[in-house]
Amino acid sequence: MGGPSLGPWAQSEGAKEGCPAPFLILGASVGNMSENRKPQLGFVGKPPGGTAPGNSGKTHCPLCMGLFKAPRLLPCLHTVCTTCLEQLEPFSVVDIRGGDSDTSSEGSIFQELKPPSLQPQIGILCPVCDAQVDLPMGGVKALTIDHLAMNDVMLESLRGEGQGLVCDLCSDRKVEKRCQTCKANLCHFCCQAHRRQKKTTYHTMVDLKDLKGYSRLGKPILCPAHPAEELRLFCELCDRPVCRDCVVGEHRGHPYDFTSNVIHKHGDSVRELLRGTQPHVEALEEALAQIRGTNTALQKQVEAVAADVRTFSEGYIKAIEEHRDKLLKQLEDIRVQKENSLQLQKAQLEQLLADMRTGVEFTEHLLTSGSDLEILITKGVQKAGRCHGYEVYGAINTKEVDPAKCVLQGEDLHRAREKQTASFTLLCKDSAGESMGRGGDSVQVAVVPKDKKDSPVRTLVQDNKDGSYYISYTPKEPGVYTVLVCIKEQHVQGSPFTVTVRKRHRPHPGVFHCCTFCSSGGQKTARCACGGTMPGGYLGCGHGHKGHPGRPHWSCCGKVTEKSECTWTGGQSAPRSLLRTVAL
Repeated sequence: MGGPSLGPWAQSEGAKEGCPAPFLILGASVGNMSENRKPQLGFVGKPPGGTAPGNSGKTHCPLCMGLFKAPRLLPCLHTVCTTCLEQLEPFSVVDIRGGDSDTSSEGSIFQELKPPSLQPQIGILCPVCDAQVDLPMGGVKALTIDHLAMNDVMLESLRGEGQGLVCDLCSDRKVEKRCQTCKANLCHFCCQAHRRQKKTTYHTMVDLKDLKGYSRLGKPILCPAHPAEELRLFCELCDRPVCRDCVVGEHRGHPYDFTSNVIHKHGDSVRELLRGTQPHVEALEEALAQIRGTNTALQKQVEAVAADVRTFSEGYIKAIEEHRDKLLKQLEDIRVQKENSLQLQKAQLEQLLADMRTGVEFTEHLLTSGSDLEILITKGVQKAGRCHGYEVYGAINTKEVDPAKCVLQGEDLHRAREKQTASFTLLCKDSAGESMGRGGDSVQVAVVPKDKKDSPVRTLVQDNKDGSYYISYTPKEPGVYTVLVCIKEQHVQGSPFTVTVRKRHRPHPGVFHCCTFCSSGGQKTARCACGGTMPGGYLGCGHGHKGHPGRPHWSCCGKVTEKSECTWTGGQSAPRSLLRTVAL
């Protein structure tokens, strides 16, 4: 009674020497733990012929690039020929996990408990992804055989008219038929002998050419402890596939079932892991696509900038050469003129020398006789001069203005007067918050009345060439205005904001006095807007009397600030005594 293919379960050749049968779950490489066998160490070796490691498909080794021969499945799920793995240079690592660590590819049930200690572990690097592979005690040959790869190799050989396949029995002659019952490839001679035996007389034989449409032709996986028996059962206690002889021997009394019955439970967990992994694969593929797109755009941008640099440099060199020729001609023309002016220059230099000596004498006298303050007062600022007498130009500007970092400054940000110019300053900064230090940015400013959105106020933007912009506007009417400031069609920090425009400044028609009694010369009928009065029939305020604010104030509105706007709203009907000014 045969069960379905075990899929991830695999058999190790290292177990054929009497060691426990290894197996593989979810790509975890399994080896055997025999203490009598030493790791088979290989030598330093690149792939034959200098072939670079890579993935050539499911049937070809990434090192030798040939069809797999005894392929081994590594923990990183890459498959390599046994002989190719043995050519890799092993290295030694120290395992500090203790005696119960899983240093081989077998489960912990095959481990012997050892006290925690520093245990040397032999390992190799995967030739495809450079992942560390810890070798089991049996060495490379104790790693898991990739039966799926062997099946693919067999299918590949069938597509090539059976080239490379040899008889499973005699291991010498070319394969012609396949026994579907034994799952064995047979030559013509062994096929006849197979039919003559009483036990296999009625087995089904199929020509190789009739198997080309099959998707799986794998051989049955035999028990390493009982090579004549196929692994068709699964021990639930030991969590490993077993044969019929195992359940009556080493696994006697253990709960077990056919692999066809338990594969659903274990297969579902694998499928669940696969479903959880697929979204991450899609996300990584999308991220890689974005990186490729960004890299392509970067290359195009670099090429464009390089072309601009070359064009500018060639033009600049040509201009310099033309300018050089012009300067040489001018030099020749003025040579005679300069010779005639040498005498004049000599006189000027003599005068300059005299002046300089005067300055030296003054400085020496200042340093020897002057006080600290006198020295500091006469201290001047010196310039550094130019480099080699030439001015050089050109710089690579990597700063880019960030509208979210730009700030607005000024006293007129949120207040203004009608028919009076209001202004504020825009400071442009990059993403790091540093000043741009240059102008040339596209700044858009709009000042719109809240109740007349179709009548914006004319604005003026002045580029100061240092990363700041002076913005001004003149509102014609009082009211609430909305101000929008954008760079690259994006609002800067604080935009949009509102500005309240008030009426023009109103002067005080009254007098700024200490009290009505003093400013009016003691007139009883003089009044004050502060509302103060005095006994004796005086209608205005007086020092220390009722209603006096205790400090100088305006007679027209009562405000105590001399430089302020008048809030008097009495109109023409207000008493003239409020506005009367008296010269004291």
